[in-house]
Amino acid sequence: MAQIIHQLGDMFSLKDMGPFHFFLGVEVIPTRTGLFLSQHKYIRELLANTFMSGAKDVSTPLSTTKSLQLVDGSAAVDSSEFRSIIGRLQYLSLTRPDISFAVNKLS
Repeated sequence: MAQIIHQLGDMFSLKDMGPFHFFLGVEVIPTRTGLFLSQHKYIRELLANTFMSGAKDVSTPLSTTKSLQLVDGSAAVDSSEFRSIIGRLQYLSLTRPDISFAVNKLS
């Protein structure tokens, strides 16, 4: 491994920073059987930014009894903020496939 890093260093400008712990918002935790990927920090930041830090856990992130409606009588929301949150949730679904259906439905 050291030889490959040295050879790449001869060809490119690079710096060996040792084992990585975070990569693109994903925490990498080495285990005996491989790597464990976690986005706990990303989730906490997303909840804080959307003022949902105190939200309770649910087993299904989308209502199973109500269907989505284009107009439901509630006030309009900022569409750019909505798209931003949906994009962040799509990125979160990389390590949380359990939310993929709900995020896809909302997007």
